[in-house]
Amino acid sequence: MSRHVIGWLLVGCQAVLLVALVVVPRSDTDIARVVLGALLIAAGAVFGGMAGLRLGSALTPTPVPLAGATLRTDGPYRAVRHPIYSAVLLAALGYAVAFGSVWTWLVVVLLVLFFWGKSRWEDTMLKDVHGPEWELWRSTTGALIPRIPVRRGQRR
Repeated sequence: MSRHVIGWLLVGCQAVLLVALVVVPRSDTDIARVVLGALLIAAGAVFGGMAGLRLGSALTPTPVPLAGATLRTDGPYRAVRHPIYSAVLLAALGYAVAFGSVWTWLVVVLLVLFFWGKSRWEDTMLKDVHGPEWELWRSTTGALIPRIPVRRGQRR
């Protein structure tokens, strides 16, 4: 099966999970949870929008990189290698905080596992295309969650 077919299958799975997030039963909620959830959803939308804008013409609906596209390591890509996935997860977390039932939280867990796997697959393609530049970026940048820098060799 070609990478492009797999990429579109992943997009379809992602769509199913996102629809499931909003159609599974929700729990009763209160205004504090809704406000906090809305803030997380807004943060996810802003972060994802910034990442999409930074990719520019290299933005694709599938995780398959465009031929000739440069590796983005600045802007949101300085924080994480897959900021659009992180943004979707942040928004899903916000939705679960606002309306989360056991079913909603289960879908969020499935989304985390899905994006973890999808990011690993995309990383293999990025490594093939960008080689040492990707390796250096990977060594300092988390896939979905920012890494906390650790200074080695320092004594307290």
